Amino acid sequence: MTIEGEFIGWQVEQTTGNIIDTLDVTCHAVSVSNIVGIVGPRLSREAHVIALFGEKIGISVISYSATDPDLSNRNTYPNFYRTVSSDDTAASALAKLFIRFNWTSCSIVYQNDAFGLGGIQAISEAFNKSGLIVNQTALDFNVVGPYFTWILSGSVPLNSFNETFYQNLIGMFLIEPAVESVVNAPINATLLNAAYSIWQQYEPESFPGSMNVDNYALFVFDATWTLIQSLQQVCASKINISSLYLSFIGSSYCFDRRFIHSKLLLDAVSRTEFLGVSGPIQFSVNVTDRITGLYYSAKNAQSSSNGLSFVSVLEYSHPGDWRISTKENVIIWPGNSLTQPIGGALLKGVNLRIDVIESAPFTIVEKVIDVSGQSTIEYSGYVHDLIELLQNKMEFIPTIELAPSNQTYNGLVRAVRNGVYDIVIGDVTVTVARRKLVNFSNTIFDNSLRIIIRKTTDVNIDLFSFLKPFLQREDNEALQNQSILPQVVLHVWYSFGNIVGYGVEFHTNTAARRLLTAGLYILSLILAASYTANLASDLTIAKSKAIISGIDDIKNGKIPFNRIGILVGSAPEEYYLREISNGARNYYPLQSLNDLYLSLLTNMIDAAFWDSGTIEYVTNNIYCNLTIIGNDFDKRVFGIVTPQKWWYAQDLDVNILSLRQAGDLEKLRQKWFQAKKCPDSLETSTAIEIEAISGLFLVFGVISILSLLLFA
Repeated sequence: MTIEGEFIGWQVEQTTGNIIDTLDVTCHAVSVSNIVGIVGPRLSREAHVIALFGEKIGISVISYSATDPDLSNRNTYPNFYRTVSSDDTAASALAKLFIRFNWTSCSIVYQNDAFGLGGIQAISEAFNKSGLIVNQTALDFNVVGPYFTWILSGSVPLNSFNETFYQNLIGMFLIEPAVESVVNAPINATLLNAAYSIWQQYEPESFPGSMNVDNYALFVFDATWTLIQSLQQVCASKINISSLYLSFIGSSYCFDRRFIHSKLLLDAVSRTEFLGVSGPIQFSVNVTDRITGLYYSAKNAQSSSNGLSFVSVLEYSHPGDWRISTKENVIIWPGNSLTQPIGGALLKGVNLRIDVIESAPFTIVEKVIDVSGQSTIEYSGYVHDLIELLQNKMEFIPTIELAPSNQTYNGLVRAVRNGVYDIVIGDVTVTVARRKLVNFSNTIFDNSLRIIIRKTTDVNIDLFSFLKPFLQREDNEALQNQSILPQVVLHVWYSFGNIVGYGVEFHTNTAARRLLTAGLYILSLILAASYTANLASDLTIAKSKAIISGIDDIKNGKIPFNRIGILVGSAPEEYYLREISNGARNYYPLQSLNDLYLSLLTNMIDAAFWDSGTIEYVTNNIYCNLTIIGNDFDKRVFGIVTPQKWWYAQDLDVNILSLRQAGDLEKLRQKWFQAKKCPDSLETSTAIEIEAISGLFLVFGVISILSLLLFA
């Protein structure tokens, strides 16, 4: 092959990944030879520099393996092309692979260079468009099979691993660019056979056989053939080129040289279209990427008689979708299984740092002294039983840690956010503010808020309460404008006239009088019964009346706000600030649940509100002289606190839902929240005591004394 009667020469330079060294050898090569095009470099970080250098001196740069998506920008890299597909295409293929297997999340391990950073950006964007989750950190423990499915972007010699790890490597995937022959599409077989023939003729010792030639070698050939085809087009344009040497201007210093027919060659490369040894080759004036013949193969690590090897199982043709390989090999999944894994990691065998907070009956903490005199902590309660149920189903390894006594619930959330604990299990309410920091599992307990107060044992004695069933000033207009003395006279007269039914010394002897007498007796009977019922009702209400009746009384300021106890850093605090005080922290601050109970018992506060399940338990089993008042409000749920985008979220949610559907969570609720130890005798009695009607006896005493005086 000749150009203007001269053979096409070539020169090989070995790069090491060091950008400065790569630029140095390239500069030296173009200084001593009339280089009109560069095939390579291999790495993306090298290609960024060499592509700009090619623009500087006006020569084409065609890479066969640099895949960084940033290199696709034609405005930034006008002299750059590549015969390998971009990582954007690879990311699209990966997203479709996940959709094919119904996987929903992944973790990415990447190298910190242009190739790694560009790749993770491309994958993240493609996955986000498809609704898939990407975690950009690697786990600190065993992340190989059978718990994870690895997808490699580059070939790894499996025989380089110790044989003891082979079982953990089975099921790996290798996704790499492929040529058309791999996906059973047409290629330029004539050109490929000619290339193989030349290879075997001039360097037979390095020829591995036609079935073992690396795909990237075919990309290299097509990159070289693209330059040759483009040079022939330039020469065929009848431009007077006396020699390649005369086509350069400037000195021998590489940065001062420039290929004067650069634009012609670049235009020719952009227009070049042919069937190459890797598939159809065609470029665009808008991007640097190859726009046809983009293929990928998915290979699966499987055991064989020779150890481990990658076997082709799936094929991909952009922009289409994955299909089963023509060889129809069965996929072997991690764990040497034929069962396709789910879209998330499993907690089986994983060590979990679980934080719990003391809050009966969710977590009950007891110090137990063994026979040797050593003090140990024993846990019981709803949370402890829930952990055992989950552990039996999921087979994780729990390490339970007790939160400090001064730890707030918001502090627990931040501890998971900062990686101090893996998860927190307890009476932690799911709120909007907390969801911005962490995630929560499916519901483990349905919750609401209730008000807790001291039981009221003292009754305000009203000596004249027996008169209440008749008339009260605020309810009768006839009494509202009367002075005190007329009111007393009217009260006594009305009471006497309506209640007393007495006989007379004569008898009726006519039908009319007898009928009237019967009516008077019936009226007296009804009035007496009504009086008795109303008196009992008034005295019972007076006996059982609390300082407030519910949350509306707190909102209306029936008790001072500084007499309301609120636990700092809790969900009830958020409710108080949002619904009651409009952001003002005018409450009595509490640091723990024990602080809440003691503050009520020592009369530091008059009321507090907390989770219904907890205070129902403590008022029925621990603090018998505390009670709940009013209806529940602000209905919420409890969930297990997990990190955002946690690998095991799906596994945990599925198992919690399974426990709920099986009725196990309801059984736990009945076990821990229906118990009652407080005796009924301490409950508020509705019986009418003698003090409540003491005024009646007082009036009778006064009447008796007056009678004695009149008699005397």
